[in-house]
Amino acid sequence: MDLFPLWLSLRVALSATALTLVVGIPVALLLARARFAGRGLLEAVVVLPLVLPPTVLGYYLLVVIGSRGPLGRALAAVGLELAFTWWAAVLAASIGSVALLIKSAQAGFETVDRQLEQAARTLGRSEWSVFWSVTLPLAWRAVLAGAVLAFCRALGEFGITLMVAGNIPGRTQTLPLAIYDRVQAAQMNEANALALIAVGIVVVLV
Repeated sequence: MDLFPLWLSLRVALSATALTLVVGIPVALLLARARFAGRGLLEAVVVLPLVLPPTVLGYYLLVVIGSRGPLGRALAAVGLELAFTWWAAVLAASIGSVALLIKSAQAGFETVDRQLEQAARTLGRSEWSVFWSVTLPLAWRAVLAGAVLAFCRALGEFGITLMVAGNIPGRTQTLPLAIYDRVQAAQMNEANALALIAVGIVVVLV
């Protein structure tokens, strides 16, 4: 049994989760604390990947990063390519899963006692120090839950990945795509084995 799709999916899911943490935590903190014009629009954009069909998201992402897209052309000018690479799969998984992390982290940040943060500020702590020493330790369970959900969602990402990274064996074929291929080829035993591996990973994490 070819295990390349498994290792690729794990690498993609870990990379995507790291990316969603970097992007998602500041957005979650902003939504939890700030009141500003356009906040409702930002919240709508955050949850958009959860309600739009993955193929639609994948199509528009391909329009942006493809060879004729603005980002694709900019990357090509410096000799780089994003579409139909494993990095495209990382981007696809990140977009598909970031909302799960943001909403979970946002809920956690909203429960943090603001008086504790203010007390830290009166002791001379910077905002950065307050976040790392007070806010995040009090909200870490929600952030961790969001990260686990994002990882599991990234591990199972199919539609967006298929559109922007393709289904190239040995290059961009992730675990869900490999399972689909095995079913199409009537290789049910191998499809079942790969599916059980995916289920096992999710069960262990959740």
